[in-house]
Amino acid sequence: MSAAVAVVGELPRGRFLHAFSQNRLSWLGLLLLATIVLVALLAPLLAPHDPLEQNILARLEPPSAEFWLGTDSFGRDVLSRLIYGARISLSVGFIAVLIAMVVGTMIGVVTGYIGGLFDQIVMGALDVMLSFPTLLLGLMIAAMLGANLENLIIAIAVTEVAPFARVARAPTITLKQRDFVEASRSYGCGPMRIMVRHILPNMVSDVVVVSSLWMASAIRTEASLSFIGLGVPPPTATWGGMIREGFDNILDAWWLAVFPSLAILLTVLALNLLGDALRDAADPRSR
Repeated sequence: MSAAVAVVGELPRGRFLHAFSQNRLSWLGLLLLATIVLVALLAPLLAPHDPLEQNILARLEPPSAEFWLGTDSFGRDVLSRLIYGARISLSVGFIAVLIAMVVGTMIGVVTGYIGGLFDQIVMGALDVMLSFPTLLLGLMIAAMLGANLENLIIAIAVTEVAPFARVARAPTITLKQRDFVEASRSYGCGPMRIMVRHILPNMVSDVVVVSSLWMASAIRTEASLSFIGLGVPPPTATWGGMIREGFDNILDAWWLAVFPSLAILLTVLALNLLGDALRDAADPRSR
């Protein structure tokens, strides 16, 4: 009996992995993302120069054999700064989305399970947050907190709490009426145990799928805030900060803005491809 139950429990996971592996774009997204993450992790080994080292004699040099992607207005190697900038973008995106996912999922599950006036009040407050564009809300929060890495993560996380809460609330309302939840109540299980042991495991896949898509949004927001000076302060290398410097020198040094823009494009593309593949694999109707 236990062996049969174990096999049945593994079938949905097997179907999910099979559907994911059949999507060719999923492998492209996974390969791109793995490459970018590997480059960020091995930055000290791959970067040909110190990203903060200045060489005024070599300022604004175009791509060459010594500086593959050229140098900036301070003579710093663009390739090295691009590699180290990947660490900032990926770290901010991952940590901000993780915080938003945990907080938003908790809010969505609790409000969906309790329902009533409490649900209406909390969802009304979240709807107000959703009425602001993500970048505008992040800009206001970052401006109030100040420009540094920790405040940037908090600002982006706050902007993404509401979407995760919405995603978690909808399946919670459906799941709390299912027979296995009613059976748990009849056995004397409290609301906290039901939410943690029965509701959360059955809807966590929806949240994980959304997280991959919102991580791409977090990286775009980080680059935008860094571009306007509300991100990680210089001289730390960030893709948004590099684009800002390139914007000031766009007529004289095109490589300063083009290469970090391509890095953001490839990262967001990889996350979107991966998120779409996860969504299609998790939703039988899309298959």
